[in-house]
Amino acid sequence: MQVILDWDGTATVDDTLIVALREFGDWQVYLDAAAALRRGEITLHEEIRRDAESIKTPLEDVQAWLVENLELRPGFHELVERFPTTIVSSNFRQLIEPILEREHIDLEVRANEVEWHPEGWRARFTTGEACGTCGEPCKRAAMPAANGTIVYVGDGYSDRCAAQLADRIFARAGLARYLDEQAVRYEAYEDLHQVVAALG
Repeated sequence: MQVILDWDGTATVDDTLIVALREFGDWQVYLDAAAALRRGEITLHEEIRRDAESIKTPLEDVQAWLVENLELRPGFHELVERFPTTIVSSNFRQLIEPILEREHIDLEVRANEVEWHPEGWRARFTTGEACGTCGEPCKRAAMPAANGTIVYVGDGYSDRCAAQLADRIFARAGLARYLDEQAVRYEAYEDLHQVVAALG
């Protein structure tokens, strides 16, 4: 069994990039980009690019703030200690790895990259090719090769396509609502202790 764990809103209580934007970026940029994504006018990559560009603070300052303030979802430690787990995120590796280091956890992280620039952060995406399933660049391309049962745990827009590659899906929030609309079977959770219990 292999667990594929989304980061923002799944492994963490809050979305890492959104809380960084609220603290260091331009909140209106986020609101406008999120609305455009909901209307289908832009891709998730474009939303993330716009969000990142609104942050001009040095990367190490934001990392330090996140290490001080970001909370992991209850059950995270138990899940990753009991089951082989890979983090697959549309966020930036540079915002994820400092939190894992704080927690003394070593996991494979498949995520995008970001570089500081004085005019705003520059996002670098691991895949720019449109997915043959959903039609936009997505996390499906970052999914590890299947090796036994694949379990996907997610909560949001970025998980919609990739989750459907899994044998079992655990969903909450926006991902659960989307899967309901698509009549795709999933198991609901609110904390990761519930996922651990369900997996046995």
